[in-house]
Amino acid sequence: MAVGCCDGRVVIVTGAGRGLGRAHALAFAAEGAHVLVNDLGAEGGGSQPGPDDAATAVAQEINAAGGSAAVNHADVADWEQAGAMVAQAVDTWGRLDTLVCNAGFLRDRMLVNMSEQEWDAVVRVHLKGHFAPARHAVGHWRERQKASGGEPPVARIVNTSSGAGLMGSIGQGNYVAAKGAIASLTIQQAAEWGRYGVLANAIAPDARTRMTAVIPGYPEQPADGWDPKAPENVSPLVVWLGSAACDVTGRVFECTAGQLNVCDGWQHGPVVSVGERAMTVAEAGVLAHRSAGAEQPPAPVYGTR
Repeated sequence: MAVGCCDGRVVIVTGAGRGLGRAHALAFAAEGAHVLVNDLGAEGGGSQPGPDDAATAVAQEINAAGGSAAVNHADVADWEQAGAMVAQAVDTWGRLDTLVCNAGFLRDRMLVNMSEQEWDAVVRVHLKGHFAPARHAVGHWRERQKASGGEPPVARIVNTSSGAGLMGSIGQGNYVAAKGAIASLTIQQAAEWGRYGVLANAIAPDARTRMTAVIPGYPEQPADGWDPKAPENVSPLVVWLGSAACDVTGRVFECTAGQLNVCDGWQHGPVVSVGERAMTVAEAGVLAHRSAGAEQPPAPVYGTR
């Protein structure tokens, strides 16, 4: 493959067997990166792996095209397996430069009917599946900095949030909670890990995958021509965020169909006061309305429009 913006960088992409992860892995490889293709091989609802080894197929595709890829089947939410995944990248290519956390699945249900197991499974794979690999990765980067005499590595983390996590989505309370937490985790990583050379950002992609296929009315793939919801439309942003050229951190970007926008998170709104005394209950209600009324209303929750 030709030399690109990630030439020689070592990249892990989790959940890279299909959909967005596969597109990211191929895009990094096309830009010259060594790619560790991680995928547990589970079904869209997180069931046990089957005979379809999607990760191996993606790695073979990269290698056949002249790129450099290896396969990993770790459960990214398992602490030991996540650590072994990072170690595999380091053992194979000498270091790790970029971690792209993408793995996840859905178990949708209205909150009033959601089981504890459905909640725990989705929060585990998305939220812990972002923290565990990143925690092991930053340990590697911190040690690299120490070994170099204080020179920080050019390290990058790209997390995967969701429009559902940013705005809410009816029938997806477990997924919404996990993806919203990932957006906040990204801000925290950027603030704490910049000292180790880490820039951390997140995407909220809109693309056709196994997870969006179950959404009623989601656009079908066109028979011919450009597909605006194709996963590969999101990957250029992910590659840039994972490259040495990236110079932003702590931000979340929505991305789809050849366009993107940064998402503003929580901000301090207008402060209203009764002066230097305690407010009464009635005054608290008046002040709440005044402060909320002075701000732009939140975006509608998906499924309520």
